[in-house]
Amino acid sequence: MVGRIRRWQQRHWGERSKAERVELYSVLTWYCTVWFMMACWLLLPLVGGLALRPVAVVLGALVALLGILQCALSNKLTRTALDHYLGRAELPAGTYRTPAVLLGLALALLVALAGLDAAPPMAIRFSIGGLLLPFALLYGLTVPVGVFLRRSAVFTVLLTAAVGLADRDGVGLVATAAIIVFQAVFALLAGRCGAWTLAVLWEAERAREIEARLAVAEERLRFGRDLHDVLGRNLSVISLKSELAVQLARRGRPEAVEQMIEVQRIAQESQREVRDVVRGYREADLLVELAGAQGVLTAAGIVCEVRAEADGLPAEVQSALGWVVREAATNVLRHGDAGRCALRLQVREGRVVLTVENDGAADPTGSGGSGLAGLRERLAAVDGTLEAGLVGKDRFRLVAEVPVKQEVSGVAS
Repeated sequence: MVGRIRRWQQRHWGERSKAERVELYSVLTWYCTVWFMMACWLLLPLVGGLALRPVAVVLGALVALLGILQCALSNKLTRTALDHYLGRAELPAGTYRTPAVLLGLALALLVALAGLDAAPPMAIRFSIGGLLLPFALLYGLTVPVGVFLRRSAVFTVLLTAAVGLADRDGVGLVATAAIIVFQAVFALLAGRCGAWTLAVLWEAERAREIEARLAVAEERLRFGRDLHDVLGRNLSVISLKSELAVQLARRGRPEAVEQMIEVQRIAQESQREVRDVVRGYREADLLVELAGAQGVLTAAGIVCEVRAEADGLPAEVQSALGWVVREAATNVLRHGDAGRCALRLQVREGRVVLTVENDGAADPTGSGGSGLAGLRERLAAVDGTLEAGLVGKDRFRLVAEVPVKQEVSGVAS
């Protein structure tokens, strides 16, 4: 059983984002709350204090059945009400028709029990509280707070008067009103405040996504500016010289050949410069990747510590390790629920060692199996190795080692 629960968590809980986990936890809490309150406030008091008369037993059984139906229907409609509050979907027409009918019937039966003196007054009043919560929890999510409070006040007066006329207990009127007000306020705080927290959390999640998209857009603009700087001037020169060559050729001047040779030279130089620009984007720069990983992880709410102690590494080693940093940072964001991440770059006896370690790892397979295979291929090209796996319960460690032949000077950053 424990193993089955753990596998469910890995498949369902581990695949969710932080906002999705908080939302699932909130919804499950609301589900359990209505059943707990129904059991404690209605079923136990009513069963324990019900008079042993046929009419009382029948009415009590009907009230209990209606209460159970209310809880089941409340659980079914919780997601609908929450989606409406978060602006994901419109509330379907007639959503509260059936819950309102069930609540009205159950309260009418309770008033009848009070009038027949078939249950203790306090059992009747606690049962009212148990019946109100499933409806009030949903209703508080879908109407403005002011509307909810005004309608709750009117409902409190009407229901208190009905119960007072049934059992003619003056002191009990205060208790009835207090229980109704308590459940209305409790439903508003439990439902509305939890939904508001979820709305703020989802807004922060969307802000992080927008920030990431803006970073990508900025990088594309920078790439476009670099290409423009490389090609803009050269293309203008090619255009002018080719136009001049055409004019000279039409006049039969031998200088036309020289101009076309110059056009050919400039075009070849432009090709080389474009290849250099593209190569610079394809080859990962190690220091740039370390700084970028720290920025991205910090923006995602992960405490990231970077310690680099190497400078002057060969270009091919920097490129290979830069790809390791990029892939490792991506895996930390995509898998598990990391709160801290540490990146260390050290030189040990002619080998440069890159270590990436994070907490919140879900399982070994959740850290990018195909991505790690690609990294091993890149490192193999520079005689490097890669090791990755869980360390302890929830810590994941990735270690890349590459031999360096030239002397590397230590620089702390």
